[in-house]
Amino acid sequence: MIESYIGAEMEKRVFSNEEISELGRWLKVISEPNRLLLLEKIIEGVQCNCEMGDALQMAPNLISHHLGVLREAGLVRIERDPMDARWVYYSINPKAMAELRKFLGDFFDPNRIQPRRLTCGPRAMMEIHQENLKVEE
Repeated sequence: MIESYIGAEMEKRVFSNEEISELGRWLKVISEPNRLLLLEKIIEGVQCNCEMGDALQMAPNLISHHLGVLREAGLVRIERDPMDARWVYYSINPKAMAELRKFLGDFFDPNRIQPRRLTCGPRAMMEIHQENLKVEE
């Protein structure tokens, strides 16, 4: 999901529609509380399903579903046990986490807030009228 944002700089103050859509997809992925619990557990170190299930008291099918979403988003990586491929270990993708952090930080940066530009309402009409009077002089 994050490929469209890689390498983007804060050159502009307004995010494109594509970037807004990308942000929406990211927020959808991380807004689910169970996914945040799983991420928090995996951030503590590499985990398998049974470890997460025991620690979080979550059903295996629910864990698998949410891990699939996190994996598809690129936040979580899997590694199969070389001795028994039935065992799967989950770890954080640090590059994706860093990119997500930058993306969210850039979007929610308070320095992006711009003053209101008057284009409608009584004050705007008054300013437009005053500008027209200056031009006529």
